Amino acid sequence: MQYTIRDVPKGVDQKLRQRARQEGKSLNQVAVEALKAATGVGAAPLRHNDLDFIAGTWVEDPEFDRIITQQDQVNPEDWR
Repeated sequence: MQYTIRDVPKGVDQKLRQRARQEGKSLNQVAVEALKAATGVGAAPLRHNDLDFIAGTWVEDPEFDRIITQQDQVNPEDWR
């Protein structure tokens, strides 16, 4: 299958070309690999190492806030 892709953002182009140079591959090879990884097709699924799964899950806890506030208190006697 052959594709023509237009309006590739400059940053994406730069990263793909950089990766192709580093890995000694053609731009086409690297682009196809990136498409396979992004769509979940291929040997290894795309693995994320970020914490986005917990974003927006914070629950207000007044007891926690109280304890943290106490922890931030400096005892002048400790600095004599």
